[in-house]
Amino acid sequence: MKKFLRKKIFISPEILISFIVGGIGFLFFIISIYIQKYHVSFKLAAAFVVFLVMFFLTLSLIKLLLKPIDEFVEKVSPFISKEKKEVERIKQDLKYEPIFNHAYGVVTKAISLVETKKFFPDIICQSKVMRQVLQQVLTVAPTDSTVLILGESGTGKELIAEHLHKLSARHNGPLIKINCAALPKDLIESELFGYEKGAFTGAIKSKPGKFELAHKGTLFLDEIGDLPLELQGKLLRVLEDKRVERLGGKHPKKIDIRIIAATNKSLEQMIKKGTFREDLFFRLNVFPIHLPPLRKRKEDIPILAEFFLKKHFPEKKLLPETLAHLLNYSWPGNIRELFNVLERAALSSSNNIISPESLPFINKETISTPINLTTPLNLDQKLQEIEKHLILNALYQTKGIQRKAAKILGIKERSLWHRIKKYNLDPNQFK
Repeated sequence: MKKFLRKKIFISPEILISFIVGGIGFLFFIISIYIQKYHVSFKLAAAFVVFLVMFFLTLSLIKLLLKPIDEFVEKVSPFISKEKKEVERIKQDLKYEPIFNHAYGVVTKAISLVETKKFFPDIICQSKVMRQVLQQVLTVAPTDSTVLILGESGTGKELIAEHLHKLSARHNGPLIKINCAALPKDLIESELFGYEKGAFTGAIKSKPGKFELAHKGTLFLDEIGDLPLELQGKLLRVLEDKRVERLGGKHPKKIDIRIIAATNKSLEQMIKKGTFREDLFFRLNVFPIHLPPLRKRKEDIPILAEFFLKKHFPEKKLLPETLAHLLNYSWPGNIRELFNVLERAALSSSNNIISPESLPFINKETISTPINLTTPLNLDQKLQEIEKHLILNALYQTKGIQRKAAKILGIKERSLWHRIKKYNLDPNQFK
């Protein structure tokens, strides 16, 4: 019951106002009935007076409800009517800049959060950099453009590819996946292009390749950087001609597919070394999507950890100190490593509490990793990163209650509020 009461219910202002007006209208009706019941003299006049009073009360109430919106429109209206140069001048004016920045931030964050929850319910994130990635997905998904997903291992490239297909016009067609690094060199060609009966020893019957199977759908080429150089030319021809020929075949078949490729390698460096074709790179790199590593989106770690534990170990809870270790670790294996670490910690913990002692395999790095002074170090960025992690830890400990979090951090609640806005954090995720 308590959990239900803590839930927030979001109601559209239009619906709320309609309910208010409807309720007041019903009140008119009740009052009119009572006027008739008690045989008031001048019944019609009395009913009319009641109607006018209630009508103007309703107008006043609606005006009161819409006052903040009216003030907002009045303040930002100069930006609509001015020319571009004038807008820039007004934005620089200290009087208007906070209004502009606040309004822009609130609107874009609200839109991106709605889109994230609606279109990507199984992608767990709240960081600005990931919301930008998902916005890119929403932009390119409805098109037939080739997409190249770039990112380290474990960042979720396959999941992004699945959503690109799901949100496309081809969502009713097949999504065929092939990992170019998982198959032996001599099998990749037959898997991609298929073969006719008798094309080679053991080909006792014809078999369609992945290109044919993906007809009217999407072909996802994972680890495209591991595709052998001799097959890159054949792939390029398929992309250009939209035709595929089976091994041992004589008649190319026309195909209608969309290509999504992914890699954790630097294709530009491979081009310089001569291990990847530049013309194929240009064909694939129509719309690149860069997935950030987990160390660049650490504000997502608390909600990722909570999601994993709720799904697989609902009885297990993280101590605040344990979360601090998770936030301080660099995660070379990204989300995949995070989930593996959490699973191992949950299994190794003797009770329902996951303590730092359950993470011996990352404790060494989180406690004693020295700062490498041979590499460039931006002190301001480092301090901001530490400050953000401390705020996240405090919010986690207090279940998102800013007053208590500010007390833990030894700062005023208003100061914490400004920092939460600065780092684009959402305290509600910890409730």
